[in-house]
Amino acid sequence: MLSEEKNRRLTQVGPGTPMGELLRRYWWPVATHDMATRIPVKRRLLGEDLVLYRDGNGTVGLLAEQCPHRRAALWLGCTEQDGLRCGYHGWRFDADGRCLEQPGEPSESTFSDRIRATAYPVRELGGLVFAYLGPSPAPELPRYDLFVWDDAWRDIGHAELPCNFLQIMENSVDPYHVEWLHGRYGSFLKELGGGGPVPVVTKKHVKVAFEVFEHGILKRRVLEGHTEDDDDWKVGHPLVFPHMLRVGAAGLATFQIRVPIDDETTWHVWYQTYRPEGGAPAQGPIPTYEVPLYDDRGELLRDYVDGQDICAWITQGTVSDRSKEHLGKSDLGVILLRKLYTEQMKRVEAGEDPLCTFREPHDVIDLPMERDKFGSAVEFRQMWTRESSIRFSPIRDEIHELFGDPEPAWV
Repeated sequence: MLSEEKNRRLTQVGPGTPMGELLRRYWWPVATHDMATRIPVKRRLLGEDLVLYRDGNGTVGLLAEQCPHRRAALWLGCTEQDGLRCGYHGWRFDADGRCLEQPGEPSESTFSDRIRATAYPVRELGGLVFAYLGPSPAPELPRYDLFVWDDAWRDIGHAELPCNFLQIMENSVDPYHVEWLHGRYGSFLKELGGGGPVPVVTKKHVKVAFEVFEHGILKRRVLEGHTEDDDDWKVGHPLVFPHMLRVGAAGLATFQIRVPIDDETTWHVWYQTYRPEGGAPAQGPIPTYEVPLYDDRGELLRDYVDGQDICAWITQGTVSDRSKEHLGKSDLGVILLRKLYTEQMKRVEAGEDPLCTFREPHDVIDLPMERDKFGSAVEFRQMWTRESSIRFSPIRDEIHELFGDPEPAWV
């Protein structure tokens, strides 16, 4: 268990908090590509209220929500060819926060030279808009492989979850929950419903291991009936520090990105890639979609893997009270992750760059990933498009055609 003070240190993400200062050293997805339009939209990241827009020149800007003039919200504004104009009194700001125009002020006035809106750097990559809220100079935006492959299809699912990001990240280093939450509990739901999705994994974990490496934590496991020669152990799959889990295999790979909106809310992004042998043909605009949390009765959806995870995360409370938990040896991954966050907070407090800070330009960062997982490639894709958030993707049926897989069960 943790003391209440240590729990706050790990879960508070606002400006000036130890975790908040650590997380501000990284680039974060703040929107999908189709959210950045000529219509200003409200976004919230790391406890800060922001406004995202794309002006007539195609430049994407991210400003603090309130105008520095009379504090009206800048989402009450209009995009111009260059910049965003406040709808209240017409002051206009560019993506760097410079005040370009102040209607009503004398023409000879230099007042605008002394006014700046709070602005944050943004970059577009792989269908996402990334923002950096930390001190200058900003590090390089990491070009992780799934974001930059030029021969893959993609789709992006997302949902706003009413809980702190840490309990979601801890799930990423908790392999034992798979055989129980997605295995036994999934089977129990099937028994109650008289049918439904097939349980995903019911095999017992014989051996698990975690190691800190250059990109975060590498998770390995041996399931009953398997050996250390299998990819689950030999290759493993990574938690990318501080905010992503990579899952998948056989040409289908996903980043689960956990974006702290504030202490009690997380924007969860499922970034899927589909890459058959020989590559995929060109894709148009990347489809995006919201992943629903509730069924028609207002109950949390639990009949698929991601829904079961979401239910477990949310039911811990908006911020899990770790002063009342009791960890065992099966929680070694959780303990290691908390230790890693604590160590990296200390690095930031000492004025050092934390883990996964990239200062040099680069083309691509390749991450380890299993190839053969849970049976054959076809069986895995059939299972994962049924049991993960992909079940809600607008291109789900096309995915099986892309790989040349047999007609899925839902057709």
